[in-house]
Amino acid sequence: MQKLRLPLLALLAGLASFSAHAQLQVSGAWARATVAQQKASGAFFQLKADADLRLVEARSPVAMMVEIHEMAMEGSVMRMRAIEGLDLKAGKTVEFKPGGLHVMLMGLSKPLNAGDKLPITLVYEDKAKQRREVQVQAEVRSHPKAQ
Repeated sequence: MQKLRLPLLALLAGLASFSAHAQLQVSGAWARATVAQQKASGAFFQLKADADLRLVEARSPVAMMVEIHEMAMEGSVMRMRAIEGLDLKAGKTVEFKPGGLHVMLMGLSKPLNAGDKLPITLVYEDKAKQRREVQVQAEVRSHPKAQ
């Protein structure tokens, strides 16, 4: 019995550390449908982290390039630009929405049609720079008001 106790304790310790990883919750994920010949679109959602994290990357198999974007006023002009990452504070919801933060999908390999599911991988890291991924299935919608 004594020989069994040590491996069992090691297993339990490993499981405890596995469940202690910071998590990122994604809700309300959707993407804008495209029209004929359109090769870019945006994806939107809400993020909530259970610890301070940093969103560092987004990927999708249907886009050649995927970037995290923000919209910001430069003087009197609204400009869109890629950002390298986004700090997420523990317990705070961050909304990705039209006219604000969003994931930009460029070089689409196929049209995005209303009703489709768009796979997106979000990559985030914790304070120790340990990277994790969360898989998202964004509902493709024809109009942002159709949420």
